[in-house]
Amino acid sequence: MFKSCCCHRFSVVLNHMASRKSHRFTQIAGASSSQLDAAKKPRTMTTNSTMKDEFAKHADYLNSLNEKRERVVKASRDVTMNSKKVIFQVHRISKYNKDEVLLKAENDLSAVTNQFMSKLVKELQGTDFWKLRRAYTPGVQEYIEAATLCRFCKTGTLLNLSEINSSLLALSDTTIEPLQINVLDYLLGVADVTGELMRLAIGRISDGEIEYAQKICQFVRDLYRELIVIVPLMDDNADMKKKMEVMLQSAIKIENACFSVHVRGSEYTPLLGTDNPDFSFLGVSDFE
Repeated sequence: MFKSCCCHRFSVVLNHMASRKSHRFTQIAGASSSQLDAAKKPRTMTTNSTMKDEFAKHADYLNSLNEKRERVVKASRDVTMNSKKVIFQVHRISKYNKDEVLLKAENDLSAVTNQFMSKLVKELQGTDFWKLRRAYTPGVQEYIEAATLCRFCKTGTLLNLSEINSSLLALSDTTIEPLQINVLDYLLGVADVTGELMRLAIGRISDGEIEYAQKICQFVRDLYRELIVIVPLMDDNADMKKKMEVMLQSAIKIENACFSVHVRGSEYTPLLGTDNPDFSFLGVSDFE
């Protein structure tokens, strides 16, 4: 009987321990599942309305600035394309149609100013033109190149920055800060025009206008001599240094062409710009 009593108590203790262990396991499992559920729930940061409004203002400003940048890029692309057309028109010049070609080029340049530069000016009024310079500088440089080339072909002088900015003031609203082309963009555009002057000089030599080509050569020399002093003092001059190398190459090409014609003029000059060329130096009277 004592043995059966001990066995009964032992079984009761085992059952109690098993129930406690299963209960504890249930508690641990429940706690783990609640922790997993808490981890799966997204964390939310509570902020006050003032901070939300402030971030909303910044977001609206950045969105409007990006939209304006896209419009400025489009306007700059239009200015670039139509300014190139003005340059192509100038290259049609010859000693027989100089006035006619230059008149059409000036009219085309005025159309570029009134139709396309005006859009750029309206978009960039205020202070945004400093923030968006990289978006519009290609068009401005091409416009300066076309305007400078027209001025040189007409008067033989350089179009200065104040004249360009004065022409843009008429397109601006007087109550808002107007777009003013900065010195760097002006110098970059002037540096580009030397390449077009090189092509113009070669064309004038082939048409027999040697003196006009020499005038172009002297003008490009003067530009290079003046700019070579300024460029090392400029802060943002990486682009300008590259263009100075191209300017030097253009000046050398013009000099070589003028030098060849000057030295061997007795051979080449009769073939240039004459209606009755002389081929006697070739040992024949004329080509059949």
